[in-house]
Amino acid sequence: MSKSVSVLKIVLPLLLGVALVWYALTDVPLSKIIDYWKSADKTWIIFGAILGLLSHLSRAYRWRFQLEPLGYDIKLGNSIMAVFATYLINYTIPRAGEIARVSILTNYEGVPFEKGFGTIVAERIADMIVFLGIIVITLFLQFEFIYAFLTERFDPVKIAIASGVFLLIFIIGFRIIKNSKSKWAIKIKNFINGAIEGALSIFKMKKKWAFIFHTLFIWGMYVLMFYFTSFSIEETRSIPFAAVLIGFISASFSIAATNGGIGSFPVAVFAAFSIFGIAKDPSYAFGWIMWASQTFIIIIFGGLSLIYLPIYNRKIKEV
Repeated sequence: MSKSVSVLKIVLPLLLGVALVWYALTDVPLSKIIDYWKSADKTWIIFGAILGLLSHLSRAYRWRFQLEPLGYDIKLGNSIMAVFATYLINYTIPRAGEIARVSILTNYEGVPFEKGFGTIVAERIADMIVFLGIIVITLFLQFEFIYAFLTERFDPVKIAIASGVFLLIFIIGFRIIKNSKSKWAIKIKNFINGAIEGALSIFKMKKKWAFIFHTLFIWGMYVLMFYFTSFSIEETRSIPFAAVLIGFISASFSIAATNGGIGSFPVAVFAAFSIFGIAKDPSYAFGWIMWASQTFIIIIFGGLSLIYLPIYNRKIKEV
């Protein structure tokens, strides 16, 4: 049973990605996407790619802050290559990259697997907090627009009832889990407690402010990468920053839906941009260009990292 679930976790995202690629290219033909690519201002695409590259390098540098209190001063080169290898491997098997990333440090730096994996969990918690912060800021800045959009398409009374029901279910579920002693309830409680402990552990780091700075820098680069790449297409050049934020949030969720956001990324961008009345063709084109530029970075640097890792560490041993 567990083997079948593992296979489904690998196969379903791939199938979904293929289906979404087919859907996106049926909605807007590949020939149109190519036309937009040809006419796009490549300077902004390259600039966006550089910002994305900076975020990856910052992530690798940030990781060292987490490992230092554990007694491991890892080489920056290994950290950088492990991060790029993670992204590349995640394009094939979802979340396998995180395991590979920790394994690289175990093999080349002698970091115990469980300790290395614990730092990644804490890192993900920090990223999740910042991402939720971006969502809250977006909702705050665009509350009137989002409220008007929802009330135009949905009955406000039904929205209020649905929100109330959701809140009630959440409260009841929380109380049941809190008082339950079943295995699944204990697992959920342990996960929540571990998440809180992992988040609080950030403030116990020796270089906690450097860690927080890099966390904010990483997500700042993500948003700016999305924003500046939008300048590459004439139709998206003057879109409001609110559209950029909502498009970024939507696209970020899409990466979790399929391997590396394949297929789902341009569809998510179009769904977000359509709220602001941005035409379908340039929305899809921007989504494909944004996704392709970052995927190109990952394929090149991830592939080089996997090739060069053993050579790099062999040279260090010889020295």
